[in-house]
Amino acid sequence: MKSQLAVKTFVTGGTGFIGSYFINRAMKRGYHLVCSHRAASQPRKNIVQEPEWVKGALCGDFTSTMEGCDTFVHLAACGVSPQIATKDELLKVNVVDSFKLIQSAASAGIKKFLIMGTSDEYGRSGIRYKFIPTDAPLEPTSNYAASKAALFQLLHAFTIENNIKLIYARIFHAYGIGQHEDNLWPSMRTAALSGVDYNLTPGEQVRAFTPVEEVANQLVKLMTFTNVEDGIPLTINIGSERFQTIRNFAEYWWKEWGAKGELRFGTKPYRKNEVMRYVPLIEGFK
Repeated sequence: MKSQLAVKTFVTGGTGFIGSYFINRAMKRGYHLVCSHRAASQPRKNIVQEPEWVKGALCGDFTSTMEGCDTFVHLAACGVSPQIATKDELLKVNVVDSFKLIQSAASAGIKKFLIMGTSDEYGRSGIRYKFIPTDAPLEPTSNYAASKAALFQLLHAFTIENNIKLIYARIFHAYGIGQHEDNLWPSMRTAALSGVDYNLTPGEQVRAFTPVEEVANQLVKLMTFTNVEDGIPLTINIGSERFQTIRNFAEYWWKEWGAKGELRFGTKPYRKNEVMRYVPLIEGFK
């Protein structure tokens, strides 16, 4: 088995929220990372030890850069909530460009692929499960989730046809420093530290809120590809087993931050097609 220092890994989305934490964790473990990034992008979290950066959009040609790499890690995505993207943008970036780049990686000789998906791919399927298994039907309720589910279906067949190793990791409700400021945890934190009230839904939704550090740790652990067979796609749920209501989550952090304002539950409506319980079944790779 190769040592971690010998494993050269090509990474997309390294400047993103989860990507920044992933880089810090993987570099600390001794992995050699080659990370693509758009010219204007900046890491959402400070990078402690810089990887080898290569500039270029996801649709660029990185074939020569990927030669000699052992593993491909795909963390990049367009339209992650609450960011807005058109259907055409989602199709281009999350499906067409992503799949073409993965094909190029395979052509460059890479045999191991770790792809980050989203729990939103399960969508309304979550209604039928107390704990959502990885083989639950994909019934996305947003265009973003649908685009990720479409990539997954392409990769499933691609893995079998090309006899490669694939881990597809669906992330449940990551939060932490560096997350988009309009998401629940960072926007609530801003309100708490500013001493103002914060408006929420009634907060009865049950979620598996997962610290981003824990997500990054799990992704790095998966890079060993232990017990992953060639040509057999492996899907993993990454999320906390400490599920709770949004109300309990909010009240805990509000107290933790010593907030002076009030949490105003019920002042916002639930989202359209809200799934009230959305908790993963966690199997293996703990």
